This record gives sequence, structure tokens and C-alpha cells, in this order.
Amino acid sequence: MPIIEFELEGDYVELNMLLKLCGLCDSGGAGKKLVASGTVAVDRQIELRKTCKIHAGQTVRIGDMDIHVLADAREG
Repeated sequence: MPIIEFELEGDYVELNMLLKLCGLCDSGGAGKKLVASGTVAVDRQIELRKTCKIHAGQTVRIGDMDIHVLADAREG
């Protein structure tokens, strides 16, 4: 299973933008469509809120791809 490690800048990223920033879609609008299709899970639960806030420590899955959201290494 492929894994993407995404380093968060700030407190959170909206789910649709996370998909875009990870290169899984071309735009935030395309990310919203992916979420609306019911194929995106956050921490093993299907997520239909297109702009839900994703925080460090959460895992997003789309298909067989996992995105591990990491805290900003520059903080702390």
C-alpha cells in the first residue's frame, strides 16, 4: 500500500486541499468531488465533509493510498 507523508504547515488543512497538495487531484474542486463520491476515509471512517479540518496525527485513505499527516517539523 503506497503511503504519502504530508507535513502540515499550521494547525490543519482542509480535506479537499490535502488531496490537491498530495497530487491526488488537480484542484480543490476536484478534491471536493472525490470526497463527495464517498471514496475518502479519515481515520478509517468515510468522510463526506469536503472541507473538514485534518490535523497532525490523522490518516486519510483514498483507494489503496494512505496519507499520514505529520506535525510541522519547524514547530516545537
